[in-house]
Amino acid sequence: MRDQLYSSVKRVKAVVLLFVVPILLGCAGNTQVSGQNQEEGFKKEVVVPLGGNTYQTNPESNESITTEGIQQWSNVKSIFSTFVKVTGADSVKVSAKATLSSANSTIAITVGGSTKEVELSESDSYVATEAPVFPIEKEGYVQIDIKGVDKTGTNFAKVRDLILHIPEQASVTYIENNEENNFYWGRRGPSVHLQHKLPENTDFEWFYSEITVRKGEDPVGSYFMANGFSEGYFGIQVNSEQERRVLFSVWSPYNTDNPDDIPADERIQLLAKGDGVEAGEFGNEGSGGQSYWVFPWKPGNTYKFLNRVKPDGEGNTINTAYFYAPELGEWKLIVSFLRPKTDKWMTGIYSFLENFAASNGYKKRKGYYGNQWVRDKEGSWHEITGITFTGDKIANSGFRVDFSSGVDGKRFYLRNGGFEVGEVTLQTEFNRDATGTPPDIAFDSLPKGQ
Repeated sequence: MRDQLYSSVKRVKAVVLLFVVPILLGCAGNTQVSGQNQEEGFKKEVVVPLGGNTYQTNPESNESITTEGIQQWSNVKSIFSTFVKVTGADSVKVSAKATLSSANSTIAITVGGSTKEVELSESDSYVATEAPVFPIEKEGYVQIDIKGVDKTGTNFAKVRDLILHIPEQASVTYIENNEENNFYWGRRGPSVHLQHKLPENTDFEWFYSEITVRKGEDPVGSYFMANGFSEGYFGIQVNSEQERRVLFSVWSPYNTDNPDDIPADERIQLLAKGDGVEAGEFGNEGSGGQSYWVFPWKPGNTYKFLNRVKPDGEGNTINTAYFYAPELGEWKLIVSFLRPKTDKWMTGIYSFLENFAASNGYKKRKGYYGNQWVRDKEGSWHEITGITFTGDKIANSGFRVDFSSGVDGKRFYLRNGGFEVGEVTLQTEFNRDATGTPPDIAFDSLPKGQ
C-alpha cells in the first residue's frame, strides 16, 4: 500500500534529457547553467549533488547517503530529503539524474504540499527524468523529498543528482562539490561561536558560565560547548538517544591529527579525575587528552561550568574542569590535565555549538549561554557581557546559512541546523544585560579527585 503522503499524485513519464551539459561556475554555493532547449521561464539549470545536500529523514529506514548519492535503495519507507536555498523564483522544475540496472520503478518527488510521480526505465548510465513543475511557497530553504512508490526489480534506482530548472534571475545555494571533504562537513552543518570580549592586560585563571537547552532543540550529535579556551574546550553532548556526556578536552602542543605521533614529552598528562569519568586520548581534529562523564543531563535544566588554567611554575599549565548539575547539588570534578610546554594563563575564551553527526545535519539545535564570568589570578571577578558572533568554514563559505545568534534576556543564544535562514550575519556583535552578581564558589572546597 502506498504511503498516504503520496496519494492522489500525478504520474510523469521519464525521458532522457540529451541536452543536459552542465557548466560549472566558479561561485561557491551558486548555480550551474545550461541555456539550451529550456522552456521559457526555466532557462537556468542547477545540478545539486545528493552526496552533500541530502539526508535520509525517515527513522524507520537504515538506508543512507554516500558521497555518490543514493546507491542502495530498496526500502519503500526510505525518504531522501534534499535541502537547497532558492532565491528569486516562485516555482521550480525538478528532475532526478538516475540509473536503473534492470526492470522499472516509480518514484515520487515532493516539494512543499505538491507530489508528483516519475516512472524510471532501465538505463546503464545516469540520465535525467522528466521535470515536473512545483510551486515554491516562500523564499528560503526548500525541501525536496524523493520516495519509492513501486518497483519490479530489487532497487528503485541509483540517484546521483537533482537538476533544478529555475528562472534566469533566480539562484540556488547548496554544497557544490566535495573538495576538502565538503560533503561531510556540509552535511554536518555550520558550527557557530561566541567570541567573548574580555578586559585587556589581565591574566585570567578561571572561567565560569551556564547553559540551558530546551526540549526538542537537542538532537543526537549536538555539542553545546560552554567553556572554550586556546588549548581546550568543555561542554555537554548528545551522543545517542540513550546516552549524554559531559566532555572536557585539551589539545597537545604537538600539532597532529594522530595521537600516536605525539612525542612523550608533549603528551597531555592525567593528574586527577572524578568518579566515573573516563580519560584518554583523541585525534582527527588535532590531538590531545580527552575526558568524558556519562551523565543524563536534561533539557530545561541549567548547568554550570567552571574551568581553570594555571601555570605550574615549571613551563607547563594545569587544566582543570568542574561541572555543576542541579540534580547533584554540588560541584563535580571532571578531570585535571597537565599540558606540557605551555607557560601561560587562560586566553582565547569562547563558546560554540556544533553537530558532530552528519546524518542529523538537517535537524535544528539551539542553546542558551549565560552568566559568563572570568576570575583573574588576583581573585577578582569580571563579568562578560559582550560577544562577537563567528562561524566555521561552512558558515563563512555561504554553502549553508541556517544559523543565528543573539540575545534572549540576559543570555546569548546560538542556533544551527534545521535549514532555517539566519536572522543575523557573522561578525555581528551583541551585548547582554549584566547580572552584577558573580558566582558564589567555595574554591577551597572543590573536589580534588583521585
